[in-house]
Amino acid sequence: MMFLKGDTISIRALEPSDANLLYKWENELTLWPVSFTQIPFSKFILEEFVTSAHNDIYTSKQLRLMVNLISSQETIGIVDLFEFDPQHLRCGLGIYIHDTFRENGYAFECIELIRKYCFNILFLKQIYVHVNDSNRASIALFNKAGFEKCGLKKSWNKTGINSYEDVWFLQCLNSGD
Repeated sequence: MMFLKGDTISIRALEPSDANLLYKWENELTLWPVSFTQIPFSKFILEEFVTSAHNDIYTSKQLRLMVNLISSQETIGIVDLFEFDPQHLRCGLGIYIHDTFRENGYAFECIELIRKYCFNILFLKQIYVHVNDSNRASIALFNKAGFEKCGLKKSWNKTGINSYEDVWFLQCLNSGD
């Protein structure tokens, strides 16, 4: 069952069967710095998350969606809408495409689909992302997708005992077109 469909990917709601994949991805240590996680997730917690009422963005202020290849229906990533603010009509965006599927244009297509959803269905004024300064690939991706650098958060993310990294704040505004 798809929710949004592009040329090569579709984006869909969470299903109970996604708990195993979420368990694997959420507990991948290399992702913790960008997902602000410091403890592992149990399979039970993720099963509860998947089966609970997190599908209403107006209630939970967030929405997690899964990215599938249309050709094989294989799940290749996750899209998160977070800090949803219906008063100011904005939300944050996070995208994860598994390593083996990167550099195929799927993240860009995902941004295009989710932007249409945010602007044409939720009627948001803006979506935004936070990207570590060292993540040049993501900065280039979001720039290509129409996001503009609006500010640099100095020493924003702690990366070690006495080390921090700057984070770019990028926005994409709904021009109403």
